[in-house]
Amino acid sequence: MFHVKPEPGDSAAVVSQSPPPAEAESVFGERLGSACDYWSALATAGVERGLIGPREVPRLWERHILNCAVVGELIGEGASVVDIGSGAGLPGIPLALARPDLRITLVEPLLRRTVFLKEFIDAAGLDITVVRGRAEQPGVIQEAGGADVVTSRAVAPLAKLAEWSVPLLHEHGHMLALKGASVAEELGRDRAAVERAGAGNFAVLECGAGIIDPPTVVLSAERLRRSERPSKRPKKRTRAQRRSETGQL
Repeated sequence: MFHVKPEPGDSAAVVSQSPPPAEAESVFGERLGSACDYWSALATAGVERGLIGPREVPRLWERHILNCAVVGELIGEGASVVDIGSGAGLPGIPLALARPDLRITLVEPLLRRTVFLKEFIDAAGLDITVVRGRAEQPGVIQEAGGADVVTSRAVAPLAKLAEWSVPLLHEHGHMLALKGASVAEELGRDRAAVERAGAGNFAVLECGAGIIDPPTVVLSAERLRRSERPSKRPKKRTRAQRRSETGQL
């Protein structure tokens, strides 16, 4: 078990005595114990190392762990998943715990975060790969690219997120960006930039209905073949259209 022993009277010690919500058993099944260990790691070492804010501890299950785990509803059996900007392991580790069939790689540039991730993964005996680096770096693309799915949570605005996510996908792979209620507005603002990155077939989806309230909101976008992408060149006008614009008959 990965755990930092809290001092007597520490708020983390009090919160750590709370049992997981009933919904956690239905999501994690026989891996509920490992999910509880992950909760404990976030509430103790995660807070001490600055990966999780202390105010987030009382809502780690609903707002963070379950919020991420339910995204597994959108991912096919045995898929390869790359989680970019993984931070403290969200959403990658909850996905791995809820869906042991998935092949998951966590991409994170900061050393203190990758140390935390590797410590927990080793302690929990999980088959997860950790790659230290930025998603856009050629070495990371070479090591982690060709994925079925790329996930992200609270990493960057959508336009930048697409630039980082799409190159890591194979054709027709899916970018799943965990977003808030303003996702439709963000897509309206950044749609052209996301299309330029090579993505299309957008869908705003909800996960975890009946498990968490509110459900997790996810923007799904598919990496398209070049032949399927909108043309970047303006369409040529016909001779009749040019004459009409100049008033000629």
